[in-house]
Amino acid sequence: MGFFARLKEGLHRTRVNLAGLFSGAVVDEDFFDELETSLIAADIGYEPTRLILQRLKDTVKLNGLKTPEEVRRALRDEIVRILLPAQKPLDVNRAKPFVMMMAGVNGAGKTTTIGKIAKWLASDNKTVLLAAADTFRAAAREQLAVWGERNRIDVVSQTGGDPAAVAFDAVSAGNARHLDVVITDTAGRLPTQTNLMEELGRIRRSQAKALEGAPHEVILVVDGTNGQNALAQVKTFDAFAQLTGLIVTKLDGTAKGGVLVAITASRGDRPLPIYFVGVGEKIDDLQPFNAKAFANALVGIDED
Repeated sequence: MGFFARLKEGLHRTRVNLAGLFSGAVVDEDFFDELETSLIAADIGYEPTRLILQRLKDTVKLNGLKTPEEVRRALRDEIVRILLPAQKPLDVNRAKPFVMMMAGVNGAGKTTTIGKIAKWLASDNKTVLLAAADTFRAAAREQLAVWGERNRIDVVSQTGGDPAAVAFDAVSAGNARHLDVVITDTAGRLPTQTNLMEELGRIRRSQAKALEGAPHEVILVVDGTNGQNALAQVKTFDAFAQLTGLIVTKLDGTAKGGVLVAITASRGDRPLPIYFVGVGEKIDDLQPFNAKAFANALVGIDED
């Protein structure tokens, strides 16, 4: 099964709320009322839904769309219109070493995602170093070590040490060894844990001390099942760590896949890039974000 098929399958619970609308319905005000309810239920959010519906109604009127299938494709196009500015490849060739700092709440899939990205980079012949700056959770260090062993990648870690010191040592080592990429894992934390959120700032500054301009990316790993809670996470983590991008995981089986639209729309003309989306545990289940493929899967259109 290809990635688009897995994405479409993963977003089934989101899509099922929309599917019935496009099965022989009459395109009238009742149709748009039901569509509004379905979009909000998919966690697209009230304001993005209002914007999409207004544009959609204008398109229907201007182009004389009459069938539900025509409206479905117009809906897809409006979702792509919002998401496309967030479609941006992760360019690790801007610096050497290129330093990535990963953050997220507990259980978002951060450490697993780092392992997958390390594998992706190694397969592109990039030399990588991992920093286990989650010094609180032994399982996180062990998990990162396993990914390192699988991909023949070194891991810098300390038991019970200072996370900022681990990050500093890793970036310094990456620079001294002329490696291509350093990826720093940080402990999962809730946005309400102010002391731990402030620690992210210290970790960021420690990397800048080790290498001017580092970290070059501060990426928040977001659990796609969190729905509208993800909006608050993005806002708070951005305030403490100055985010530069997102990775959205666990889109397989969620009814809240529309949150990507809400997150992108919430940033106005400065959306955070969504570098990758994940639909499962396998290596190939993490892929670069594609706005059209995601919108197709969301509304139930076969890839075209």
